[in-house]
Amino acid sequence: MAFAMSEELLPVFAPIIVYWIGVAIYQVTLSPMEQYRLFTKEEETQNLATRRQVLVGVLVNQAMQMGLATLMFMTRGLVPAGSTAQSASLLRIVGQMAVAMLVMDCWEYFWHRWTHENKFLYKHVHAMHHHLIVPYTYGSQYIHPVDAVVGEILGGLVATLISGMSPRTAAVFFSLLSIKGLDDHCGMWFPNHPIHRWMTNNAAFHALHHQHVGIKSNYSVHYLATWDLLLGTYLPFSVEPRKDGGYQLRTAKDE
Repeated sequence: MAFAMSEELLPVFAPIIVYWIGVAIYQVTLSPMEQYRLFTKEEETQNLATRRQVLVGVLVNQAMQMGLATLMFMTRGLVPAGSTAQSASLLRIVGQMAVAMLVMDCWEYFWHRWTHENKFLYKHVHAMHHHLIVPYTYGSQYIHPVDAVVGEILGGLVATLISGMSPRTAAVFFSLLSIKGLDDHCGMWFPNHPIHRWMTNNAAFHALHHQHVGIKSNYSVHYLATWDLLLGTYLPFSVEPRKDGGYQLRTAKDE
């Protein structure tokens, strides 16, 4: 019984552990690399929340998410029947994660876009996240509780139910989302990074969304930019070397 309970809690705690390990790697190893920064330190002073406020906000938010997510994942019937009783094939696991990815991308896009287009939701909910005009890693989960519940927890629950992921598979899936979220908010550009080089939805894509010029575009959150491309909310951009070192974002609006 204890083993079954601990397995059901894996999707709750594993992503948070991975999150802070990832934060440590980025902050200690990668952040000091000035030549890869998308923004200058002077630009970071535009942020409306201090790093201490962001840290406290993330910890409080994660505590709330752990409590609610624990209740959801421990509730009888939310985990697909038999998902812990036998091992699924690798092909099945990959298929489940692909379905979950499509569900999460769709859910998050429309929720995220709504929080921007609805003035009340933006002012009282989503604006909190945009206090970070220049994003950095652990700010990826600096979000309002409503954003956390509707966007992250409910979206994750729906993705889990539709895909039929087991707790172990869900733990891996949401841990990967945590890592992707950290990278999307790192405020850095690594030209040979596979995600930065080959994926449209990358750190530069999301950093542009945090800027005034891109705040009404690039709503996609996780892996794909499909909905932005289909619905005309994608803002094309380029990443160019900055004269004084590092990189900068440029769009047609800057010309």
